[in-house]
Amino acid sequence: MKTYVNLLEGKILPALSALALPIMATSFIQMAYNLTDMIWIGRIGANAVASVGAAGMFMWLSNGLATLAKMGGQIKVGQSLGAQKHKDASMYAQSAIQMGIAFAIIFSFLSIVFSHQMIAFFHLNSAKVIEDARIYLMITCGLVIFSFMNQILTGIMTAMGNSRISFQVTAIGLVLNIVLDPLFIFGFGFIPPMGVSGAAIATVFAQFMVFVLFLFSIRKDTLVFHEVHVFSNFHTKQGKEIFIIGLPTALQSMLFSSISMFIARMIAGWGDGAVAVQKIGSQIESISWMSAEGYAAALNSFVAQNYGAGKSERIKQGFHVSVGVMLGWGVFTTCLLFFFPQAIFHIFLNDEQVLPLGVDYLRILAISQAFMCLEYAAAGCFNGLGKTLPPSFVSVTLTAIRIPLAYVFSQFIGLNGIWWAITVSSILKGIVLFLWFVIKAKNPAYLKKTVEA
Repeated sequence: MKTYVNLLEGKILPALSALALPIMATSFIQMAYNLTDMIWIGRIGANAVASVGAAGMFMWLSNGLATLAKMGGQIKVGQSLGAQKHKDASMYAQSAIQMGIAFAIIFSFLSIVFSHQMIAFFHLNSAKVIEDARIYLMITCGLVIFSFMNQILTGIMTAMGNSRISFQVTAIGLVLNIVLDPLFIFGFGFIPPMGVSGAAIATVFAQFMVFVLFLFSIRKDTLVFHEVHVFSNFHTKQGKEIFIIGLPTALQSMLFSSISMFIARMIAGWGDGAVAVQKIGSQIESISWMSAEGYAAALNSFVAQNYGAGKSERIKQGFHVSVGVMLGWGVFTTCLLFFFPQAIFHIFLNDEQVLPLGVDYLRILAISQAFMCLEYAAAGCFNGLGKTLPPSFVSVTLTAIRIPLAYVFSQFIGLNGIWWAITVSSILKGIVLFLWFVIKAKNPAYLKKTVEA
């Protein structure tokens, strides 16, 4: 197993950077997965993008279940390792993996059986778009177990202070996906053109290979995984703790995606082209939020280990360092999206009628990027402490206001009103959660772990 980053001693910025950079690179790779699909699918047309956009909403929804096991497992493994309780760390890791497998099986079954009803929710306009969306849904969500396992294993290894393996295996998966996407979408030699379904098959196969590489990489680990036995009895106590800690974040993720699905349904009223703009635009915007999410994952593990070790002052210092880094990234992405929207959007879609809508999307969403990065910095600290309720509460309540805001704003400025609703809510979330953590962190007892008997 690779060398682990020491999060408990030494200078904070180098330690956080050593852990965060591979995670952020992994996030870029995951973003590239999505953008690769969009580039090739965009060559088919806006209708194909709309199909993938609608079906992809349910893949996003499923991530809430994976997040429950991942977040709870990552926090408890990190805290156990900080307290030098390696046996407990293995038990938490095993419980998180077993929980993820169960959730994946249930969601896969529902996605296959109720695929018609799930896609019908969006009220798409074209029969072809609807059928392609249903097929994409059945393939990607029907085999969601590989995505679930990859996320959970990434979380556990991050808690261990090792983010390099996740980066390496995900990079290999990206290269595979880049190669397979055009082959399966457009056909080559004996491979028939499969369109949207080809993109789904390429993505799932790449996820499967990443999972295989994960298994190969952890087979000799002696810190946590050597005591993990997936087919053994489920550890009820550890599973319950993971569930309680991970539930707020899981509900946050699922409610966030559900709200986004309602927003997508509103967007569909402006035509399938508008759905395509939202899908592509959100993928482009992910250059900001997926990077921030990756850094927050590293901060989560940093805080969890130091919380377990009782180093509250180091937690404060880590937060201050992280705020500076995250704000810098948020300002950079704001400038990128605001000043170069047309050049960026044109990479993914050549439809001259849809392009102006995409430019408006990127410029409006650009305004909220720095605030969103502040939200992730505060959320990383809250989650590392095992206090997952505040970030979930803020995210759910202030994301929910997007629906009435979108309705009101769209009455006056049309489709752009929906983009402004998203931006306003993101700004509010960043301000509220950042101030919440700053106020809580002033109380020394809040950052200290209660000694267990």
